[in-house]
Amino acid sequence: MTLDIDAAAAALLGARRSGTRLDALPEGARPGSEAEAYAVQDAVARALGPVAGWKVGAPSATATPARAALHADTIFETERLPASLFHVIGAEAEIAYRFGRDLPPEAGPYDRDAVLAAVATLHPAIEIADTRFATFGAVDAHSQRADQQNHGVLVLGPGLIEWRGLDPVTQRVRLTLDGQIRHDKVGGNSAVDPVRLLVWLANEGARSLGGIKAGQVVTTGSCTGTDFVTAPSRMTADFPGLGSVTLAIE
Repeated sequence: MTLDIDAAAAALLGARRSGTRLDALPEGARPGSEAEAYAVQDAVARALGPVAGWKVGAPSATATPARAALHADTIFETERLPASLFHVIGAEAEIAYRFGRDLPPEAGPYDRDAVLAAVATLHPAIEIADTRFATFGAVDAHSQRADQQNHGVLVLGPGLIEWRGLDPVTQRVRLTLDGQIRHDKVGGNSAVDPVRLLVWLANEGARSLGGIKAGQVVTTGSCTGTDFVTAPSRMTADFPGLGSVTLAIE
């Protein structure tokens, strides 16, 4: 059966616009492969407008990464957001890279040095995991991939220009939730090395939507796992040497 990409995208876009949550994607519109999941994700991304950033991650040091395109309406530099934005609130402390120049796919392939040379600033970040489905994580993995890989919002802390002395693999991170330290560790990213994710995104992951472009920010997966909280909640992700970011959801 041929996947109905338009029907899948329409269902996800309708859930975003109305706030109504889906039990599942419609019959005939449920992706059965990574390629189909990305086709739906890309259709949603094109409908939402220009790509302002990306999320990318991997479950291990050798696993193929996964990505989702992000848009300006879910990327913030703020310390406060309304609880009405969210269905669920999954707090994640992350490291994000803002690019200072384009990496067009046709000019690749890019190696590690070339990708890092295009980075302008490094940011402490909090991603809030959320879903357009009724229950977080209840649908199949391909449907979750199609749904922007469970992205809610991305909140950025101040950008660090002199970041090259920082090693994300050995970077310490502390996540505080409502005044209690929930995580305090070194590294913590399941992909181990976030830069590998950036290289994959530049060469493969971002290709179908025009590649990485100047001004886009790429967040590279949680260093702390996902902690689900209820509003009101206040959280701080602190990366010594990089900076910190605080978000209150009320």
